[in-house]
Amino acid sequence: MGSDRGHETYLELRGRLTEVHDLTKAMFLLAWDQRTMMPANGAPVRAEKLATLSKLVHDLFTSDDVGRLLDDLVAYEESLPYESDEASLIRIARRDYNRERRVPRDLRSDLTRASSSGYEAWIDARARSNYASFLPHLQRNVELRRRYADCFEADEPYDALLEDYEPGMKAAEVREVFDVLKPELIGLVRAVADQEGQVDNSFLRGSFPADRQRQLSLAALERLGFEPNSWRLDTTVHPFASSMSTGDIRLTTRFKEDEISDALFSTMHEFGHGVYEHNVDPALERTLLCRGASMSLHESQSRMWENLVGRSRPFWRFFYPTFQSIFPEFKSVDEDAFYRAVNKVEPSLLRVESDEVTYSLHIILRFELEQEMLSGELDLEDLPEAWNSRMEEYLGVEVTDDAHGVLQDTHWSAGSLGYFPTYALGNVVSLQIWEQALAAMPDLYDQIGQGDFGQLREWLRDQLYRHGRKLQPKELLERITGGGLDPAPYLRYLSGKVGDVYRIEAPVGSGR
Repeated sequence: MGSDRGHETYLELRGRLTEVHDLTKAMFLLAWDQRTMMPANGAPVRAEKLATLSKLVHDLFTSDDVGRLLDDLVAYEESLPYESDEASLIRIARRDYNRERRVPRDLRSDLTRASSSGYEAWIDARARSNYASFLPHLQRNVELRRRYADCFEADEPYDALLEDYEPGMKAAEVREVFDVLKPELIGLVRAVADQEGQVDNSFLRGSFPADRQRQLSLAALERLGFEPNSWRLDTTVHPFASSMSTGDIRLTTRFKEDEISDALFSTMHEFGHGVYEHNVDPALERTLLCRGASMSLHESQSRMWENLVGRSRPFWRFFYPTFQSIFPEFKSVDEDAFYRAVNKVEPSLLRVESDEVTYSLHIILRFELEQEMLSGELDLEDLPEAWNSRMEEYLGVEVTDDAHGVLQDTHWSAGSLGYFPTYALGNVVSLQIWEQALAAMPDLYDQIGQGDFGQLREWLRDQLYRHGRKLQPKELLERITGGGLDPAPYLRYLSGKVGDVYRIEAPVGSGR
């Protein structure tokens, strides 16, 4: 195919894919509204609307015309540089097209409907701490995900689900990383338990009005890079971030008026997702490439901005006076005591409120349970018992009720099996990227201590954000770090953090 004809065919493909993208983003907007503003009684019809849109998206994307265009563009793609926008769009579209063609349209619609209905059931069940009322919805979601996994040829069913969130990753690779993390993290937790009483965080609990917490969150966000004309911050039951375009970033958080740090760090976590989407190259707007390359890379950014920036000493050296001006009751708490408090290692029931050391153990537990749920090894009626048992084994905490146990996360209500491991993989990747950032900017911590986050954002934009989905996640990681997944930097960081906060020589967790 000649270059002119090839370019015309490419433009035709891009036009069709733009329609797919626009409809998908309309679904995102309806889902965002459901989780932030929609009256509860709108849920049944909203589920049907989303199901209808998912059918339209599926039909448009998997049409014979799109397949013909992709076939006609093989030679044109080969004539282009691998990383060109055109070649990348053709390549990624072909990958997505071949996967989606395997999924029957009715199954795609059923998955979307069950996700929407399951979310509303989860809201109610969590509020009443009643797993039994949620169980039928979970059973439906797991059944549908098994049918979905059967659409693909994979080494094991979980691989098919993981592929949606982490292209190119296998469950066996995740287990290999987690087999390194798990004993080291449990060892660190036990080592810190011997230091009980060394860190006081009691002043983080009290009475903290939501309006002032929102003021605090916005003060942090605006310094980090929140742009009022392009971003929103709203409240929801379970915080998330959503991107309608690079100029329309929706963050959510939740305010607990009896605890001061949860909302702030949750908001900074979601900022990490938002800043990634906001900084994708505008040339990729309204294409399949205009989003993050994978969820582990996405979570590396949410965890980076929440923890490596937000829980660092330099950040609080800069931000603590602002914090104290909004909450004057902390004027009697010195900066070092506050820093140590927000970094206290304290096994807890809730993943989203957990410290850096225990967080990945929450994820490993969920990853193990998901595999057993999908395979049928674990009867879903027995899920709370299995959850509670492992929480006690891994973290030494006793689960008090379903709301603080198996019902705490929204993911399974939406059928998002395969997502959870990317949080812990994101922790690992965040430190690999952070080490490269420090090498490129040796004064990075000084910049953070002065409230200057611009150079970090620009470095991350150049290294990661701007590429969107043009490259596979493993390609991006190799380019940025020079290698593949490596838990050693993450474990070294945790060991050093524990030593700093508890003023001890951390005996384990060094990544050796």
